[in-house]
Amino acid sequence: MERVLASAFVAGYVKDDITPEELERQQALYAPFTQAVRELVDATIRTEVDDDEIRAVQAEVEALAARLRASQLDGAYGVRFGPTGRGRPWGNTVVGLRNPVAPPLVVEKRPTGECWSDFHLGAAYEGPPGLVHGGVSALILDQMLGEAAGAGGKPGMTGTLTLRYRRGTPLGDLRVEAWIDRSEGIKTWAKGQIRDAEGVTVEAEGVFILPRWARPENPEDRPRYFE
Repeated sequence: MERVLASAFVAGYVKDDITPEELERQQALYAPFTQAVRELVDATIRTEVDDDEIRAVQAEVEALAARLRASQLDGAYGVRFGPTGRGRPWGNTVVGLRNPVAPPLVVEKRPTGECWSDFHLGAAYEGPPGLVHGGVSALILDQMLGEAAGAGGKPGMTGTLTLRYRRGTPLGDLRVEAWIDRSEGIKTWAKGQIRDAEGVTVEAEGVFILPRWARPENPEDRPRYFE
């Protein structure tokens, strides 16, 4: 078990033993802050203010970035976990609480290996006019298939991911669903789909493989941070 934890630390999984109170404080602090930056991104894409106002706002944004860089992590956020072992992937580009690139998705799960999320994609996720970029759909489905595998006790990293784009996915309110199809040893097959109000727009199937460093001799000892 210690070998697994040490390897996980090298891989960017950081044990910090955060207390429930500190976790709640950080969530309350960073969630609205990150949402404000998301609003800035959306406003940046859609603004039509005059040139002088753009230059003035640019100067303010540059000043804000400099203030935040006064104290920074060395590298990416990774996944942090406390005494319970459950991970906090707050830098994740799909579900990250501290990542303004993430929509973010709030994922509901069942221990049977099913998960789903209702979410909204705005102007920042556009590919073809008015439609979600195909790579964004792949990003979301990759994450959700992995979430399903973890929820069902069969976590892993993506080995293959195959998508079928049935039609364009419109920007706006969407739903994604994923589930475990089957598993064999260290491999888990998961499927999923993105839906709009009219039905399925994208389907996906993936194979998820438990990495060597996360394979304890006793499966019951598998760290929960990887789920």
